Amino acid sequence: MIKHPHELALMAESGRLLASVFEALDRLPLEGLSTLQVNDWVERFIVQELKARPASKGQYGFAYVLNSSIDNVVCHGIPSASDILREGSIVNFDITLEKNGYIADSSKMYLIGEVSHAARRLVNATREAMWKGIASVRPGATLGDIGFAIQRHAKDAGYSVVKEYCGHGIGREMHEEPQVLHYGHRGAGLALEPGMTFTIEPMINQGRAAIDSSDDGWTVTTRDGKLSAQCEHTVEVTDSGVRVLTLRTEERALAERLLGKAG
Repeated sequence: MIKHPHELALMAESGRLLASVFEALDRLPLEGLSTLQVNDWVERFIVQELKARPASKGQYGFAYVLNSSIDNVVCHGIPSASDILREGSIVNFDITLEKNGYIADSSKMYLIGEVSHAARRLVNATREAMWKGIASVRPGATLGDIGFAIQRHAKDAGYSVVKEYCGHGIGREMHEEPQVLHYGHRGAGLALEPGMTFTIEPMINQGRAAIDSSDDGWTVTTRDGKLSAQCEHTVEVTDSGVRVLTLRTEERALAERLLGKAG
């Protein structure tokens, strides 16, 4: 669970490379593309440009390099040639990358063309909830502190938190201990220590928290058909606070404002 300095350096490199995937994806004109086209583009970028491995491909039998979750899809959406990114939609791309034996995991919401105020508000609140969770990470804090911060922000905004899925430890394996719930009580759960690495990845629903699983064995949707959003970063507990290993250039000023130099 606790990573040594040389392991943290390798994880930081994987995180930096994964951030560059999203920064490249930001420049891709998404509207009109299928989610399968995005999947194939990301795979080529990771393998050919970064000389890394898309860690999701083959994990638990999954055949693709990313999850593409559109509108009311909560998580684990499967890329498809028939799923076209159309104006007004929101989509989460969840991508993992392994370099030199260590894995980074991150996801980002994309707004396709002009979206409704309600959709934009949900995405913004979800991003803010993730950062509330990240900002609560420091030695001596607990996993419950993270979940409490996320749940409170989502609830105050009028949204619900999906409880069936959670963040997780990460390193040589994609899923390690501990589990990082996105709800909870202050002071509860495992105390955080320097060298821990895990993901924070809240899934926030516009309506009720209830979800359904599809027959494909992967896709999870909101039961009431309303929108869902997710944001994710891989983080490290440092001696003084937290470092976001998958931080993108666009987020550096925000991280410094919220977290200080540790971000």
